[in-house]
Amino acid sequence: MTIAESGVLVHDAPHPHAFTRAEVGWRPHLEPLAEDELTERHYDGLVEAARAKSDYFRLLARDPEVLRARTLVDKDIFYNVAEGLPRAERELAATAASRRNGCVFCASVHSRFAAHYSKRVDDVDLLLDEGVDADLGERWNAVVAASVALTDTPNAFGPEHVARLRAAGLDELEISDVIHGAAFFNWANRLMLSIGRPVAPA
Repeated sequence: MTIAESGVLVHDAPHPHAFTRAEVGWRPHLEPLAEDELTERHYDGLVEAARAKSDYFRLLARDPEVLRARTLVDKDIFYNVAEGLPRAERELAATAASRRNGCVFCASVHSRFAAHYSKRVDDVDLLLDEGVDADLGERWNAVVAASVALTDTPNAFGPEHVARLRAAGLDELEISDVIHGAAFFNWANRLMLSIGRPVAPA
């Protein structure tokens, strides 16, 4: 990986050839901060010191206050599961948004979590292989449909999606969690796709 005269990172690592649960890499188009440049302010923005190993988070750490807000929202949506939607279906919403947006990196991360927490590996792989129209059973289909509508444009999400989620057995708090998971990740996908690109698994 080299820096062209324009200041943009150039690399010839292969793109992933398909959506996958395998670990996909990610390379930035712009130079992230080096680890030895990180200050206490940057680490506060990272929230977790281990994230300093990630090119993605070191790039976002150029604006540490925004990164901190982004990370705390992310953690609350996906890790605060004392009430509301089970973790597997929060990850399903993120996977569906990522599959719709074409973000191979995010889809790989969240499909691994969805498969792990649900134990429905075949259904998760079907979503990756066939796309958001795959038949995953009505409850999961309703989550995917709502996530896709929000991903296409928020105005595409309407009362019919809420009604379908309710009919599939989700309560108000669980529906809220679907919305948050999908909305966060269709934004996160667009950010990742704008400032870098996925790299194929080894």
